[in-house]
Amino acid sequence: MLVNKSNSRIYVVDALRGFALVSIMLLHNLEHFDFYYNPQFLPEWMIKLDSFIWDSLFFLFSGKSYAIFAFLFGLTYHIQTNNQEKRGRDFRFRFIWRLVLLFCFGLINSAFYQGDILSIYAFVGLFLVPVTKLNTKIVFGIAIILLLQPFEIFKLIKAFNNPDLITLDPKSWAYFGKMSDYIPGNSFINTIIGNSTNGKIAVWRWSFENGRFFHILSLFMFGMLAGRKKIFDWNDTNKRVWTKVLIISSIIFVPLFFIQKHILNLISSKAILDSIKTIETSWTNISFMLVLMSGFVLLFHSKHVHKKLDIFSPMGRMSLSNYIFQSIIGASIYYGFGLGLYKYTGASFSLIIGILCSILLIYFSKWWLKNHKRGPFETVWHKLTWLYSKNSEKGNFHILNQNPNH
Repeated sequence: MLVNKSNSRIYVVDALRGFALVSIMLLHNLEHFDFYYNPQFLPEWMIKLDSFIWDSLFFLFSGKSYAIFAFLFGLTYHIQTNNQEKRGRDFRFRFIWRLVLLFCFGLINSAFYQGDILSIYAFVGLFLVPVTKLNTKIVFGIAIILLLQPFEIFKLIKAFNNPDLITLDPKSWAYFGKMSDYIPGNSFINTIIGNSTNGKIAVWRWSFENGRFFHILSLFMFGMLAGRKKIFDWNDTNKRVWTKVLIISSIIFVPLFFIQKHILNLISSKAILDSIKTIETSWTNISFMLVLMSGFVLLFHSKHVHKKLDIFSPMGRMSLSNYIFQSIIGASIYYGFGLGLYKYTGASFSLIIGILCSILLIYFSKWWLKNHKRGPFETVWHKLTWLYSKNSEKGNFHILNQNPNH
């Protein structure tokens, strides 16, 4: 089992979180950090290449990377809670304070990148507290209900009763449209204000419109249950579990993806189609997320592949810092107050930039962790979490710091 016995750190989770963070960074670069723009006067061959790269990376990671982070967030919460219970402490109130701090980190990150997921995690994380002590079967049932997208099912029933119902464009679109008022400009202050106000509203509305709040909480709960079942401990039983997850999720994904690409557009009612698309797309993304996660776990424990995947571990160990760093770097590269490369880079060049930034942060993380126990933002988070605690080091969670999403 690839675990450091001195501190019970589960390295596969470090690596998995680092992998998810790199995939998020690649997508964010393709999107110019939420400022979509197609460069002018590109040759035809590059337009085709850009289209292929865009479609491929969004197929692989869009809607999946954030889901991996959400699952691991729940896992970490269980480990933190369990560690404190062994010391006779109730971690729930300290966790609420920890979420307040995470929300503040999210506000900092939002100033550079409006697509921040930290503040959403901080809000949704509050709903983990009431279910912490509930029976596993009850938590599993609640998670399944949330996974089914109950709000969209309610809208779908309403649409079936009135298929000619006129549906308006998502409200988030109007806010996203206002980005052109401040992102291309050279004013850093205007960008911060725009991202922190208009951009924040846009992202929260978009997340609700696409069922992200329900799925994030559902994945938090599944991650917490995974912690209870200790499925990341490497043994023959869990190897079979992860193999079954890979096979079953692959089988489920294929028909869901076929329906998404070839069946949904046959629905004539826009009211019905909108709700079904939201539900079906979220299920498709979750099934493929399980393919990615189970495949990664199995490969990580393979002798021949382990060293290659372990390269993501340092980045995953300080994922909060790296998530914020990539927002600062990305905004400086693409936005008007920085280099303004949104005007010149299609998906091909943006992918290269994303890869170079990922390599930079991987090596920075490796260097930093040689001399520090935690990343810079993780250190602040840890110290503030245990503020006024008699012995803050007793709050050492023995496993990754929580983080963010794509």
